[in-house]
Amino acid sequence: TACTFSNMLQLLRASHIQPVIAVTTIATALAVAAHQGLASATLGGAVAAGQLSVGWSNDYLDRERDRQTGRLDKPIVAGSVTAQSVRRCAIAAALLCIPLSLLLGWRAGALHLGAVAVAMGYNLGLKSTTWSPLPYVLSFGSLPAVVTLQAAGHPLPPWWAVTGAALLGCGAHFINTLADTEGDRVTNVRGLPQRLGPRSSLWIGVCLLALSAVTLAIGPAGRPQGTDALLLIAACSAALGVAAAQRANKPRLAWSLTLTTALLVVTMLIVNGRSLVM
Repeated sequence: TACTFSNMLQLLRASHIQPVIAVTTIATALAVAAHQGLASATLGGAVAAGQLSVGWSNDYLDRERDRQTGRLDKPIVAGSVTAQSVRRCAIAAALLCIPLSLLLGWRAGALHLGAVAVAMGYNLGLKSTTWSPLPYVLSFGSLPAVVTLQAAGHPLPPWWAVTGAALLGCGAHFINTLADTEGDRVTNVRGLPQRLGPRSSLWIGVCLLALSAVTLAIGPAGRPQGTDALLLIAACSAALGVAAAQRANKPRLAWSLTLTTALLVVTMLIVNGRSLVM
């Protein structure tokens, strides 16, 4: 039993469990904020299955790159799980994602499956092209539409929700590459952030997150009000803090403030979830 439990933990590590939990929580919270009731749990299950399949396929497809760079934090490279086990898990999660997505209705289900397919495209090669931000833009940008299309009447989401979510996803892509700069150079991963360099990617990522915050603050009511105004001030202050920390050559502080900016933007998206379905 201990061995099985240990294997399960290692398999979860191979799924990129932190992003899985983060994206699933964001999607579920957004649906709850939009008053989707029990359908929020179905959406959470579909998103979790999709994220697991994307995460596992990423570790499986990148296993040789990870070996090249000595990524012993990766379970396949460390030998704590087999590549075949991770591949089977990725396939199983992808198959499970199909019925869970279709339970949302064919409109929302088809859109979610399309978003998962785009994310798979990133793993299969888009990550090494100048189009690398596109899967993040499309997948994050479609999330508010998945939430609204499962509601009665299947309304389209407001522009600010799609734009804000897309900017959030794109900013996350630029920032997410910073920790793997050296490994990407060795394995010749040449996405747009890698071509622009880590310094430019940090600035672009933070600016995109700040722009996402502005969009989510002014979109629903035309001007920031109440909680939105406070969150906007906090997000922009954190973004300015990134710039100051970077100039002071304090990369750890810059990274912490970048994550804080992202968290505040996510909070704004969830707070405004009530305005998705009117």
